Amino acid sequence: MKLLKWIIIIAVLAAVGAGAFWFFKKPAEEKPGFEFKLDTVAQNDVRRTISATGTVEPEELINVGAQVNGKIMSFGKDADGKSVDYGSKVTKGMILAQIDDVTYKAELQEKEAQLEQANAAIMSAEAAISEADANEKLATSNWERAQRLYKQGSMTLSDYESYQTSFFISRAASAKAKSSLAQARAQKSIAEAALVKARRNLEYCTIISPVDGVVIDRRVSVGQTVVSNQTASSIFLVARDFKKMQVWVSVNEADIGAIKKDMKVIFSCDAFPNTEFVGTVHRLRLNATLSSNVVTYIVEVNADNQSGKLIPYLTANVKFVRAEELNVLTVPANALRFTPPEALQSAPAPELKRREGVLWVPEADGKARPVKVRIGLSNNIVTAVYSSEIKDGMEIVTGIQQAQSKSGKLSNGSTRNPFMPNMPKRRARGSAGQRERAAERAGQNAS
Repeated sequence: MKLLKWIIIIAVLAAVGAGAFWFFKKPAEEKPGFEFKLDTVAQNDVRRTISATGTVEPEELINVGAQVNGKIMSFGKDADGKSVDYGSKVTKGMILAQIDDVTYKAELQEKEAQLEQANAAIMSAEAAISEADANEKLATSNWERAQRLYKQGSMTLSDYESYQTSFFISRAASAKAKSSLAQARAQKSIAEAALVKARRNLEYCTIISPVDGVVIDRRVSVGQTVVSNQTASSIFLVARDFKKMQVWVSVNEADIGAIKKDMKVIFSCDAFPNTEFVGTVHRLRLNATLSSNVVTYIVEVNADNQSGKLIPYLTANVKFVRAEELNVLTVPANALRFTPPEALQSAPAPELKRREGVLWVPEADGKARPVKVRIGLSNNIVTAVYSSEIKDGMEIVTGIQQAQSKSGKLSNGSTRNPFMPNMPKRRARGSAGQRERAAERAGQNAS
């Protein structure tokens, strides 16, 4: 075992020595060296953002429903003179639909008749009060005279009691007549209320638009019966003012603390991949939702839609802008973290203060010179830099890589990676493969 171990050690040392001899015996031009990795300074916008996804919604969405039961008889005309339908433009007060109103007209006539009946009852009660007042006045006069005559002994007890009874009966009749008048007036109030309700129900048979807007959805057809006491008695969905839209964005609880009112928002939609829309944070809804142990909040973003491109329910890719620097010179973030070896520096790096960094600019002699810059905003991909020595399009050093030797060049000019395995060549198929195999056999026979 010891002999085998020594044999293996000797073999490894021999291989290492042979490799070193081969490497140092190579021509100088074929020895691999090192070269700078270069990138360029670019003028761009730098933003630090929070990414989220949302849905485009109308700023105000109104559910127009039916308050009475009945059959849809017809639809109204929109702003273009066409029947109200999906996408119709409507104005406030415009007729959207008409419900069958025959029953409600008959009910209105019935309530009007009941009101007239209540008025007649009031007139009758007032006449009864006048009659009762006259009877009470006569009974009072007779009772007063009977009291005097009875004291004088000129009237019997039975006549005295008769006049007394008539007096009390007349007073009761007068009170009853007054109560009948109050009851008749109450019935009139009931009839007036019923009449108002009947008139309003008749008005409800005509469905009108409450605002200027666009019909997003029509949920009934002509001939369909609507029932107002159902949970979903909606007939139309009208969006108000398409020139202003909202984006309802679902934001993770980890990011919600950075969202502030009036914060700038940039978003795009897959329907318009080359268009960038701008909005502002309007409101944060506090009714969070929990899904798969993840808490999210809805943030409302107001967006201008003067162009009319945004339509409801588009998916929006949203970025909340926490900070931004526009139209500034930017470099890759790793360029500020790179420092070349001292042998490749034309001058040592300068001393730096807070928010300062060094960029290395390549020179003709193969070395790099340092340039002090002031560091601006960074999004971890690119960083804004400020310096009078830095210009747009200037090359800067971002790292060092191994240079390719001449022997690493293929015949077609491309570079072969020495770490890739050499795959065996696959034989051609068909007639080309037959010719190749025949050539090999001919060569073997000739040898």
